[in-house]
Amino acid sequence: VQLQASGGGSVQAGGSLRLSCAASVRTISPYVVGWFRQAPGKEREFVAGISRSGGSTYYADSVKGRFTISRDNAKKTVYLQMTSLKPEDTAVYFCAARDSSTIQILTREYAYWGQGTLVTVSS
Repeated sequence: VQLQASGGGSVQAGGSLRLSCAASVRTISPYVVGWFRQAPGKEREFVAGISRSGGSTYYADSVKGRFTISRDNAKKTVYLQMTSLKPEDTAVYFCAARDSSTIQILTREYAYWGQGTLVTVSS
């Protein structure tokens, strides 16, 4: 499974961005997909995850109510809509996939990773 994250950029605090994670695979349906981020000097952390069908989602407390994860299995793409962005959201954002039915928050649970897209939020 190859993943391509895109959509990053520079925005002011309070702004919005939508990230996309496109999968190069016959079908993305068997995979739980998560978004993670890594700020300079910090460890990679879980942001949001979505189940195979899209019926279940899970968010880190720091983004709950501001970020929305969704997926379009027909387009083999997972999205992360980010609103009310804060400077502390600045990081490289990665999408990752795991061939399982459960959303996990640990990076080691995901076997497939995209290359990352940079989000910079200025105050």
